Amino acid sequence: MSTETITFATEWQAWHDAHEKHRADPHGFLAITSLNWLDETPTRFPDAPGEWSTSAAGPVVSLAEGEEIVVDGQTIAGSAEPATYEFGVIPERGGVTVHAGGTEIEVGRRGGADIVRPRHPSHPTLVDYPGTPAYPPNRRWAAEGTFRPFDEPRPVTVGSVSEGLEHVYDSPGVIEFELQGEKFSLTAFNGPTPGTLFVLFTDATSGKTTYAANRSLLIDAPDAAGRVVLDFNRSTNLPCAYTEFATCPLPPAENRLPIGIEAGEKTPLHPSTATEGAPR
Repeated sequence: MSTETITFATEWQAWHDAHEKHRADPHGFLAITSLNWLDETPTRFPDAPGEWSTSAAGPVVSLAEGEEIVVDGQTIAGSAEPATYEFGVIPERGGVTVHAGGTEIEVGRRGGADIVRPRHPSHPTLVDYPGTPAYPPNRRWAAEGTFRPFDEPRPVTVGSVSEGLEHVYDSPGVIEFELQGEKFSLTAFNGPTPGTLFVLFTDATSGKTTYAANRSLLIDAPDAAGRVVLDFNRSTNLPCAYTEFATCPLPPAENRLPIGIEAGEKTPLHPSTATEGAPR
């Protein structure tokens, strides 16, 4: 192999190893033990302390004697009289992390509803995680493209793996690119840091060698001419590929590619069927 090919593979492996390490964080999404939708009725859940409810003013938890949580460094403990903590209105796709012993509890808002998702490091999905298989890195799946911004961001409504739920994302524009001699366009969304982008997509491998519902690709900020690189070798699974307690978005219809992208992460292995161990 050429030095360039070796460097490309080495950089990909370092990226993949770091991504796997992040995924297996003791309080990451593999540690989620339940997904609970809140309403006005105070309700207890077996994997989190307190009675939880919500209203137009936001989520509230009431703690009985012997129950304790920590929020933003503040300890709230029940005594002879219940202790109540009001979270206030949580923005869409926002969240607050609550600590309770070795457990972290995500209090968030998804699709216009407030949720509680406890995360326990002892959860079997995390403890028995065998790693995610992936296609070997290949430069042929790194495509140059052009970001075409809209005059104004456009709201795009997409479905969710959680039945009846919808997500609305502001799209700043589309990315046009060529792959295997064909031209394509993908609706892009804003990435986790300013200027970056990400796309949700499916392709002809979806439901065969890759996860059926979606994959995601993070893209560095466009340069001054709008040029970007779509390195599909770094396509990743969303949490819904691993846990039933996810609310992941589905790709917009225009992001369903007709070709097979034989790059990036494959369908996750169940621990009982993981014969390869670490990802390839």
